Amino acid sequence: MAVPRLLLQLVYPSSSSLLLANCKPSPLPVLNIGCSSRRISTAAAQRDPPSEAAVDDFWRWLCERGAVAASSAVTVKPGFVPEGLGLVAQRNLPRNEVVVEVPKRLWIDSDTVVASDIGRLCAGLKPWVSIALFLLRERALGTASPWHPYLDILPPTTNSTIFWTEEELSEIEGTQLLNTTMGAKEYVESEFVKAEAEVILPNKHLFPSAITSLDFLWAFGILRSRAFSRGRGENLALVPLADLINHSSSVTQEDSSWEIKGKGIFSRELIFSLRTPVYVKSGEQVYIQYNNAKSNADLALDYGFVEQRPDQDAYTFTLEISESDPFYGDKLDIAESNGLDETAYFDIALGCPLPPLMLPYLRLVALGGTDAFLLESIFRNTIWGHLELPVSRANEEAICRVVRQACKSALSAYHMTEEEDEKLMEQNNLDERLRIAVCVRGGEKKVLQQIDGAFRERESELDILEYYQERRLKDLGLVGEQGEIIFWESK
Repeated sequence: MAVPRLLLQLVYPSSSSLLLANCKPSPLPVLNIGCSSRRISTAAAQRDPPSEAAVDDFWRWLCERGAVAASSAVTVKPGFVPEGLGLVAQRNLPRNEVVVEVPKRLWIDSDTVVASDIGRLCAGLKPWVSIALFLLRERALGTASPWHPYLDILPPTTNSTIFWTEEELSEIEGTQLLNTTMGAKEYVESEFVKAEAEVILPNKHLFPSAITSLDFLWAFGILRSRAFSRGRGENLALVPLADLINHSSSVTQEDSSWEIKGKGIFSRELIFSLRTPVYVKSGEQVYIQYNNAKSNADLALDYGFVEQRPDQDAYTFTLEISESDPFYGDKLDIAESNGLDETAYFDIALGCPLPPLMLPYLRLVALGGTDAFLLESIFRNTIWGHLELPVSRANEEAICRVVRQACKSALSAYHMTEEEDEKLMEQNNLDERLRIAVCVRGGEKKVLQQIDGAFRERESELDILEYYQERRLKDLGLVGEQGEIIFWESK
């Protein structure tokens, strides 16, 4: 009997799709540093906000460059809000009203980099890396940069876990979020080392000041939290003004609130168009939904906030077909034939059933011994249907045992109990980063307990479950109404 291998720490992607990991393939925004209006305290949200003068200069810069219509037609303006900066309605806005239109000449994207003094140096770099270098160079130029009014309003940090101190990170010890955060930081560090060796150091004369790994991490965080993309990491762009839009859990529409379109029939210029998904009263902030599919751990890593919704709490089970498995090739072939791979990730949300493919994959990984005949080629077209139901008592018992052991091991890694977390959450003046930590680790524990409970219940049903051999005998008419085996027909 093969033992399923569970890797209960999320493997972090090391590719150019990093900035949009966990997003759906459809165009969805990866946006702002803004925190949920229902969750965050004003003091925590306004972490070094820009000055009023800087915001005024930014608005003037937008107007001078044609990103804002005549004052009589202005729909939104930047304003100080609990999240820091946001878009505030200047009149009542009906649902789907266009609130921002920004021409492409004001985006910061790969084309912007190509047209700059460092464009030729960035050929072949990942899009986000080249944009990060551009941001850091322009920021170092100060007022000499034509982008300085925009750069001056960007935050020096966010509540994203990539910016947490070691002491703050210790509060998420044992969580998948800590592992993902450290993976992200290691990835950024490796990209920095490469960019430093290939671009920065050989061309010091093009960079006004030294660029450190912390600077590079800042640029990554800005892009991760504010950039829009039309694909998984492709066509990444910072869109000034539009990237001030904040998130609210009260906005539930999953349709994208933005699009890229032509400016007009006789113009080839592209514009970024942002709509309000809901009715907004004059003087109120315009919000959108960033991504309903993101868990609290995703939100904490990307933007630096969490939500109170139970279904935002999630845990990722990572299962793997071991290369040492004597049936590795057959199992991999079956997995790939059903849209899976050698390693499979299953996101389990609080209050939701197990992903439909998780049990069949578990049974496949554990398949062995007297059940191995199902791996023969004659069953190749039907085996997945068999795996959707219990195969044998030994197989089902093995997956229950391994999953429950994994849950127990993961739960033992948290340094705080659920009761201690609940007491902390009752405090009104809790630091926002600590609140994020408590929320994420508490949510993970609840999901792990839910998973353990589901497989504990399954263990209690092992004696009454119907397995493959019984189903097969029934199909052949060799089992009676009481479950007895019929060896011959009575005359």
